[in-house]
Amino acid sequence: MSLFGKLFGKQEKESLDQGLQRTKESFLGKLTKAVAGKSKVDEEVLDSLEEALVSADVGIDTTVKIIDRIEERVSKDKYLGTGELNRILQEEIENLLVESPDKGYKDFQLPAGKKPFVILVVGVNGVGKTTTIGKLAHQFKRAGKSVLLGAGDTFRAAAVDQLTIWSERVGVPIVKKEMGSDPASVAFDAVNSAVAKGVDVLLIDTAGRLHNKAHLMEELSKIKRVIQKVIPEAPHDVLLVLDGSTGQNALQQARHFTAATDVTALAITKLDGTAKGGVVLAIADQFKIPVKFIGVGEKMEDLLVFDRHEFVDSLFSLSK
Repeated sequence: MSLFGKLFGKQEKESLDQGLQRTKESFLGKLTKAVAGKSKVDEEVLDSLEEALVSADVGIDTTVKIIDRIEERVSKDKYLGTGELNRILQEEIENLLVESPDKGYKDFQLPAGKKPFVILVVGVNGVGKTTTIGKLAHQFKRAGKSVLLGAGDTFRAAAVDQLTIWSERVGVPIVKKEMGSDPASVAFDAVNSAVAKGVDVLLIDTAGRLHNKAHLMEELSKIKRVIQKVIPEAPHDVLLVLDGSTGQNALQQARHFTAATDVTALAITKLDGTAKGGVVLAIADQFKIPVKFIGVGEKMEDLLVFDRHEFVDSLFSLSK
């Protein structure tokens, strides 16, 4: 049972287990093969474990870190058995995952005293950014929060249209302008509207173009400046959305955006359709940014608040 209690009820745990099914079948299958017929952890077992981690897209750097830590523990206990390997591996993986200082959005609740709570959502086109915003709006509304959307991706007509469809589907208002408008002006209007209406959370979409770092930095900096004219401490989170099914490509996108702006939180989508769920570990470890949401299915309820303990528990438990 999760330490967060209500956060991971039966439905959420089932969604997480099912969403990680392909990753854990591949990973645990290779792990089981690595220890077959072995009574203790030796070089051959560690080599096979390394292969299993890399194939799950944990990444070379993070894999080496995990293997080094396990080797250190093996050297301290010469009689470490393969039966204990799962437990030790779970502990080391969980320790790698960065925990949010504010415990994230536990049960989709928001920190006190920050109203409206402004989340600036960034990420390239195609990662599920608009869908993530829509699902977040649904989950916050379901938790009793009032929500406003800001359609700041004005360079793609489809982006505004898609976000409008989500606003209607979820039943929350949206601030938008015609295609080609200044994204910062949309953000400014959205923040003013959120303050005037007294909404709890404002989700602002941004352009998902892979332009060069300087242009991206300039655009996001301008949006931040206009937001801060109204709410000096906002945005309260800059949420980077990454497609988990792209594996190492998601790492490259994370490098691009963390170099351009101060990313404070991650949402990793599409984990249900991939065996590359280990990329969550690689991203959290390499960028030291907390993963706050993960997408594990198509339903609106399949965007979950990330709990590192429950994630690792699901990764190591095959569905019955």
